[in-house]
Amino acid sequence: MRLRVRVDRDRCCGSGNCVLTAPEVFDQDDADGLVLLRFTAPPPEVGERVRRAADLCPAGAISLD
Repeated sequence: MRLRVRVDRDRCCGSGNCVLTAPEVFDQDDADGLVLLRFTAPPPEVGERVRRAADLCPAGAISLD
């Protein structure tokens, strides 16, 4: 089963940990610094980094299914 990623931009504080950990999946908006999601179902080979990014998010803005 493929990992599903959701982000809550209202909770995001713009720390950038997600982008540093899994840049293939996460980006930051140039205007406000908040998270942008590149893929809702990232490839399996980046799954571990996506899980780590969710764990590192200080705002708890990343949800995984």
